[in-house]
Amino acid sequence: MKRLIFIFTLLCGFAVHSFAQAQPDPIATALTEARALINEGNAKAAVAKLQSLPDAHAAKDIRVAHLLGVAYYQAGELPRAIETLAPVIDKLPQDSAQRREAVQTLGLAYYIAGRLADSIPFLEQTGAWAPNNHELTYALGMAYLQTRQTAKARDSFARMFRVAPDSASAHLITAQMMIRQENLEFAETELKLAVEKDPKLPQAHYMLGQIAVFRARYDEGVQLLEKEIALNPANAMAYYKLGDAYTLQLKWDEAIAPLQKSIWLNPYYSGPYILLGKTYLKKKNLSTAEAMLKRAIQFDPNNKSAHYLLGQVYQQTARPEDARREFEIAEKLKDNLDKIEQ
Repeated sequence: MKRLIFIFTLLCGFAVHSFAQAQPDPIATALTEARALINEGNAKAAVAKLQSLPDAHAAKDIRVAHLLGVAYYQAGELPRAIETLAPVIDKLPQDSAQRREAVQTLGLAYYIAGRLADSIPFLEQTGAWAPNNHELTYALGMAYLQTRQTAKARDSFARMFRVAPDSASAHLITAQMMIRQENLEFAETELKLAVEKDPKLPQAHYMLGQIAVFRARYDEGVQLLEKEIALNPANAMAYYKLGDAYTLQLKWDEAIAPLQKSIWLNPYYSGPYILLGKTYLKKKNLSTAEAMLKRAIQFDPNNKSAHYLLGQVYQQTARPEDARREFEIAEKLKDNLDKIEQ
């Protein structure tokens, strides 16, 4: 009898153990389902899935915290992604896929949230295992730029565009990125270094000319743009900016030829048509001004300046209804622009 009880106890123990083994891990199941939701682009549902875990231990489970931080990031909840991932990132196994994902996610979350200095150490780590990921390299380069680490930024952009970091091309690319950030002073320095290393580098004089014109150094801008055209006579934008510089100096006759050349090289850009319309309006050649401005509107129907200048042409050719219509369109476009900027 005792033997039977003993055997029965063993069997019960085995059954309980087998039953326990058969039970799925609810956290592992939730993680699998949440990952599938993230992969499907439904990060908010993944967040809800992970937050709904009933087990009190789930709150302390590093796997849950990791995936929840990733889900928050994918759902656009950057502050919550940061506050979830930052405390656990060092607890994830070194060189694991989970740690790499957390490092990348935290770096991008900091970057997009505008915490650039905080993003850099994490983005630098991603470069070690993802050197050919251009999105991450770009983010790191821009973070360096905005924290005034120009040399490191240049290295990042050089790697991304496959040029030597100390080359004229690297300086040129870095300057272009600086111009996008409206950091003209540093961009001008980079461009001058580029020209020193390669006086015949395409685009360098053009960009220097752009900056000079923007800063109302018109004569300098004209000289630089003419140098660019000498190096690259097919640069439609260089002709356009040269014509722009002349119009800003009120040199209407000088503006016509470069603007025409810009159109002949690229007939689908509205800018030169608008400036030619303005130029011919100032010269009282109203029929040609009208033709240029209508052409500009054909390519860019929402250009406020083109409609306003065309209204002036109609006004001076005694067509008040047409003039009123164009002025009203220009005003509506101005209102729309103000709403967007607000």
